[in-house]
Amino acid sequence: MIKERRRERATRVQRAPAPTETPSDSISVLLADDHTIFRQGLKRLLDENPRFAVTGEAADGRETLEMVKAQKPRVVLMDITMPGLSGLEAARRISKMSIGTNVLVLSVHADEEFIARAFESGAVGYILKDIRAPDLFEAIESASQGRRYLSPAISDTIVSEYLRLRRERSEAESPFQILTAREREILRLLTEGKSSKEIARELNVSPKTVETHRANIMRKLDIHNIADLVRYAISQGIVEV
Repeated sequence: MIKERRRERATRVQRAPAPTETPSDSISVLLADDHTIFRQGLKRLLDENPRFAVTGEAADGRETLEMVKAQKPRVVLMDITMPGLSGLEAARRISKMSIGTNVLVLSVHADEEFIARAFESGAVGYILKDIRAPDLFEAIESASQGRRYLSPAISDTIVSEYLRLRRERSEAESPFQILTAREREILRLLTEGKSSKEIARELNVSPKTVETHRANIMRKLDIHNIADLVRYAISQGIVEV
C-alpha cells in the first residue's frame, strides 16, 4: 500500500506540468490540498477568473515543494494538514527559497495557534475554507503582492482577542486592581461625597474601620486628598461625572 502511494505520488510529480507561459497580467497559482474533490472545485473556480492561472495541483507537502521548485508560482494556496510533510513545514521551506513564491494558507482551523504558527512559518495570508469567492480572489491578489491577508471572520476573532489582551494588561497594570472589594466599595462611596460616618452606617461598620480603609486606599493609589481621589475615580469609570 505504501509502495503504491509512493509510486502514485512519483507519477504525479513526473506528470506535473512544466512552467508554462501565462498572460503577463495573470497570477500563477499552485493548489496544495490532500482532498482531490476540493482541489478540483478550487481549480474550476479559479479557471473561471482570467486573473488567475492554475499551474498545478499537489496532494502533500513534499509534492508541493517539488512543484514549487519546478514551476515557481506566484502563490501557493495550501492546506495546513497534509500527509508526508505538513503545510506549515512546506511553507517554512518555501519561504526560504527566495523565488518570489508566497504561501496563502487555506484551512478549516480558525484557532489562533494555527494562525500564529502559519505566519511564523512564512505564510503571508490565512483564510478559511468557507470563504466567499470574492474574498478568495482578494486574498490571492494580496498574497501575490506579499501583503498579509486574513479571512474576515478571522480578523474579527483576532481583533477581539487583541482587545481582550489589552484590557487584561491594562487592568493588571492599574493600581485600582490592588484594592480589595471593600476598599473599592468605600472608594466609590467616598467619591460620591459621603462622610466616613455615613459610609459606616451604610456598611454597618465603625467609622474607625472606614478611616482605616480610606488611609489604605490613598496609600495604595498614592493619592493624598479627596479631590484627587474623585478625579481618579472618574478617570477609572468608577463614578460618572
